[in-house]
Amino acid sequence: MSIATTNSDCSVEFRGLGGLRLAGDSWGRDGDPVVLLLHGTGQTRHSWKQTGIRLADRGFRVVAVDTRGHGDSAWAHSAAEYALDTLARDVCAVVDAIGDPVTIVGASLGGLTGLQAASELGAERVRKLVLVDVVPRFEKGSGSRRIRTFMEGNPDGFADLAEAADAIATYLPHRTRPHSQEGLRRNLRQRPDGRWRWHWDPQFLRKPERDLEAWVRGLEAVAADLGVPMLVVRGAMSDVVSRDAVEKFLEVVPTAQFVELSGAGHTAAGDDNDAFTRAVVEFV
Repeated sequence: MSIATTNSDCSVEFRGLGGLRLAGDSWGRDGDPVVLLLHGTGQTRHSWKQTGIRLADRGFRVVAVDTRGHGDSAWAHSAAEYALDTLARDVCAVVDAIGDPVTIVGASLGGLTGLQAASELGAERVRKLVLVDVVPRFEKGSGSRRIRTFMEGNPDGFADLAEAADAIATYLPHRTRPHSQEGLRRNLRQRPDGRWRWHWDPQFLRKPERDLEAWVRGLEAVAADLGVPMLVVRGAMSDVVSRDAVEKFLEVVPTAQFVELSGAGHTAAGDDNDAFTRAVVEFV
């Protein structure tokens, strides 16, 4: 990848497992240390834009990728192709294409994907790992249900961007509402019927069930054996990751660092981007 400037994004493209097309943006200059940003379920690479710009301004080459089935990346053929192992192999393919060791910053599902990918890539390929409001033993109750309800809601889309903005304001009541809805164009698509729909694959929520306890134990074992510096960032208002869950994770990985953002919820990077970026810059 060749990147000319630090203050504007450059579109990039990768091939994931099975050749599936993955869309991305990049900031920074070749030769700078690489940071790979992985978003959460239902988000896109655009959620990282301000973080990407700020990290590039501080001397990093930054890559943000749309997870398969999200944003401008291609959709899988079946729900089974959205399993965590598949997403992790997509990340491994991206790191192979980048060609340099990376620091992975993953939010929610992106953090778990990054953790799994890091175990496959090894410490020579992944320098550091940042888990943004996620640990393997995240809350399976109200917070997770709230996310799923939001993603499954409005199956017929929205009449206009203002209606979509209303839905987001209800979903994220703690976040200041933007003055303009134009940014939503990056996360929705207007269909032939004129209605706006979220640009993610509905099959993503229908991936096969798993043995949850075994899955958690497996990820915790991966984290304990990883052997790279790790940072956990929690939004103090999160209803997905409790403080107790983080403390239990720190017992498994006692070398991990921990930062809590007082003004943020589960979408920590967007809720308090200034504090989040400061914490990440200091760590990486």
